[in-house]
Amino acid sequence: MPASLAPHPMTVDEMLDKAALEQLNFTYCHAVDRQDYALVRSLYHDDATDDHGPMFRGSADGYVAWLPTILSKWQLSAHRLTNMLFLVDGDAAEGEVCFTAYHRHRDGEREWVAHGRYLDRYAKRDGIWRYAHRTVVLDWNEKRASVPRPTDGTLLGAPDANDPIYAQLPMFAGQRA
Repeated sequence: MPASLAPHPMTVDEMLDKAALEQLNFTYCHAVDRQDYALVRSLYHDDATDDHGPMFRGSADGYVAWLPTILSKWQLSAHRLTNMLFLVDGDAAEGEVCFTAYHRHRDGEREWVAHGRYLDRYAKRDGIWRYAHRTVVLDWNEKRASVPRPTDGTLLGAPDANDPIYAQLPMFAGQRA
């Protein structure tokens, strides 16, 4: 049966493939927000490409090398996914993944929030789904003043290995390269 967005009976294989593609996308957000560049790189096939518009266009290796330069502008980021649609055809798939990407400027006083979509092509090789090509589409964005972060002892996120996830969840800590 050809890939279809229309309602259709799903096979177990299609459900498993779509679950793997969701996990891939959720892991991407975690890896970027925690600046775990080795994990980001592992999500792309060796011959994959990434198109983040005029900011970056090129190979997966180039994208991972570029990420620290752009992320150094931010005190932290938080990528969130909403709608995810996938079309799977054997070992190839395409996806539209909607995102909101929050960025707090290094000065702590300004925020930039991007709302857009990842238009992805995926390939399953050796049974594992990875990105073959990612294109970022910006639908709209917001620039605004930041609200101060709490100082009452609330656990606060960090953009690296200092994030509380690694102290609170030992299985996650064991995944950090």
